[in-house]
Amino acid sequence: MSSTEFFYKQYSCSYNSPLDCERIIETLQEVKGAKFCFECGFPTFLPEEAEIKGYRGSYQVTKFLGVRGFGRLYSGIQLKDKQPVIIKEYLLPSRTFNQDETFKRKETFRRIGGVELADGRVQNFRLIQTWEAISPETGERCYLITKDVQPSQTLRQYLKQNGAMAPSQVREFLNQVLQTLEFLHSQKLRFPSNQIQNGLEHGNINLDSILIKKAENENKQKFLVYLCDVSIWENLFIPPTVNPIETKTRAQDLESLGLVAFQLWVGQTQLDYKDHQAWPNNDDYLKQFLYHLLSLNAPYGSAEIARQELNRLPKPDESNNLQASSDSQELKKKFPKYWLWLTVLAFLLLGSAIWYYFWQRSKPEEYLEWRGLVQNFSKVDNVPSGKFTYTGEKNDTWSFILTQASDDESRLKDVLNKPKPEVEATFNYQDISSGNNITTGSQPIQEVLNGKKDFAITSLEEFITINLNKERVAYDGLLVFVAFSQNNSSLPKALNGNISLEQLRQIYTGRIKDWRQIDSSIESIPIEPYVPTELEAKQQFKKLVLNNNQQDIALFENIPSQNTGTTQNRMREAIDTGKPTGIISFGVLSKTWNQCSGYPLAIVGSNNQPIQPLYRSVQRRQINSSDDLCDKANYFAPETFRAENTANYPLGYPLYVVYPKDNTRSSAGSTFADMLKTRQGQCLLNKVGLVPLQPMPNDINYACKSVP
Repeated sequence: MSSTEFFYKQYSCSYNSPLDCERIIETLQEVKGAKFCFECGFPTFLPEEAEIKGYRGSYQVTKFLGVRGFGRLYSGIQLKDKQPVIIKEYLLPSRTFNQDETFKRKETFRRIGGVELADGRVQNFRLIQTWEAISPETGERCYLITKDVQPSQTLRQYLKQNGAMAPSQVREFLNQVLQTLEFLHSQKLRFPSNQIQNGLEHGNINLDSILIKKAENENKQKFLVYLCDVSIWENLFIPPTVNPIETKTRAQDLESLGLVAFQLWVGQTQLDYKDHQAWPNNDDYLKQFLYHLLSLNAPYGSAEIARQELNRLPKPDESNNLQASSDSQELKKKFPKYWLWLTVLAFLLLGSAIWYYFWQRSKPEEYLEWRGLVQNFSKVDNVPSGKFTYTGEKNDTWSFILTQASDDESRLKDVLNKPKPEVEATFNYQDISSGNNITTGSQPIQEVLNGKKDFAITSLEEFITINLNKERVAYDGLLVFVAFSQNNSSLPKALNGNISLEQLRQIYTGRIKDWRQIDSSIESIPIEPYVPTELEAKQQFKKLVLNNNQQDIALFENIPSQNTGTTQNRMREAIDTGKPTGIISFGVLSKTWNQCSGYPLAIVGSNNQPIQPLYRSVQRRQINSSDDLCDKANYFAPETFRAENTANYPLGYPLYVVYPKDNTRSSAGSTFADMLKTRQGQCLLNKVGLVPLQPMPNDINYACKSVP
């Protein structure tokens, strides 16, 4: 649906177009600042110099531009830096939307209004990039702010002004939009709520949601096209009285694009593409391509496949396509043997291509992501000069690993303090305590918001607000461990090396007090649960094991707290004396993985499968209770920490670099994250007990100073 004709029937607009009808203009001329149309009561345009306050700044309206899709457009400026913006105003008029509907749609719009790349990169893939979605607590209006000034002409306006496109222009148009759809459908995207999604359907491709402007360099292409008005937020403003629009699939995005291309080629919107007589005959190859795009013939499987097929199309001979086809038929008659040999050769080439494809597919691709990383710190570009201060929770993972030895036995803190010696950039770490109760907020994150620190490193994702970027740089997690012994009667063997989340919850709320309650075949041993002293570890346990249940958390607070090192020493003493011990504790990876007094138990989560993140380096398999962990030949398997993996480790979580979205602030956080995501950075983090973002080849696990 591209028209609002049936949207606001509760308002008796004589022009049947309350968004921009003449009576609103007359009302504003009669009474400057009027908020409602005198004829029907529909909300009027925003006045010039009207101010809109958002989370990322305040904006001032300068001019009404018109209507696009389901909203009104205004030019404006961001008051802080006087930079131009485009403001799209969406309406939830009170006669059409009741109070509950308005509240729900505003709340949803605030969470999903706009997308950006999940990894924080700024990349122009010709989807109009939103800056901020604003939904005030009161009133009937919402606003979508675009910081970059958009091309002003929609395809519908272009069609009225210029008429039909030539086939070569249609091809170029298709190439650009398919490239954008390929990106939109396949990339990890982040909404303002920080929710991440693998790919997104546009769902609203039509002549009004595609913008066109003349290219600056006409030697390359004559125009550029941009997609806007994605359905996931645009459709929020369709009234409940209008039949709901079904969510379109990615395949339907391609069909919608095919229809737009047909309309551009024929120069009008009234013709039916299913009528074969309506099609132009000046590019038969393009015609066949659009048949597939529109599903008149076998549809393409994806935007990527469609774009590949488009680029393979022969160049059109606009004057004589059909003659070329008849000429080729004549050649077949004259040279039948020639065509026979060509057919045999084609089959041979096809067979070779198929064999090569499957041979390539069979080659190990485990380290493709690793090979794609920037090599080391020295190859990271655009490192800003200056002294930067970053922060994290006191005594948390980052505070601990900075004290650990790096590749040349110096502390990691010293290596990261000046990671690129040829640039005058230093990164100083200052940890901050959030106090005894971290559940109310993270003080380090607050320091970044207040401008007191340039960026922070944290795993407490729930406290990262919408005006902060977060870049994943490694994985962290909790290991649950019991006293380790290779005796047949040891607790790890009796537990078969694993424990469930539910059993952990019962132990740490005092409901299970003896190991025999876990398994009747286990010798009766009182359970001695301990909680580590790190606030970060406690907070993650409350979230991942106790599901933030306040009753369970109150019982959990009664469990004695003890330093992880002290707990491990007590386990070692019990093992050395041969005394059975029922101690169980948990701790962050970096403090628990490279030791052998405690055995890390595999965790059984919702899929009822035990997941053990710790692997043996030589055999490349999960550890078991018969292994000698004292040789320290262990490593973490990154694939068990990835959220997209259905068999991921239940107690794993990402570690983020967090920095402001405000581009007037320092880019130090983004640059620091880029360094940590190089091969050198990932190797260094892996060495001190964090999990890299991707699998790493064994032979370079410790070559961290200058990774090959």
